Amino acid sequence: MPIKHAALKQIRKDRKRRQRNQALRSALKSLTKRYLGLLQNQQLDEAKKLMPLVAKEYDHAASQGILHRNTAARSKSRLMRRLARSPSTAKPASS
Repeated sequence: MPIKHAALKQIRKDRKRRQRNQALRSALKSLTKRYLGLLQNQQLDEAKKLMPLVAKEYDHAASQGILHRNTAARSKSRLMRRLARSPSTAKPASS
C-alpha cells in the first residue's frame, strides 16, 4: 500500500482513467459489432450510414490514446473493405 499522498492520488487518477478507457473501448466494440451485424444481414444502406460514425469513433479512440493510430487505421480499413466486398455493392465486371 502506498504511503505518500501523491501515490494515493495517482491510484485514484489511474482508476478513473481506466474506467473511462474501458467504457470507450466497450462502446467502440459494440458499434463495430452493430456494423458487422448489418453487413451480415445484407442491410447495406444502414451499414453505409453507420460507417462514418464508426470511423469517427476509431479516430477519437486513437486521439485519446486508447488505441494506437495505426491500429485504428487498420481497423477502419478492414471494415471499409468488408463493405466494399459485400455482394450487392460489388461492381459487375465489364467485358
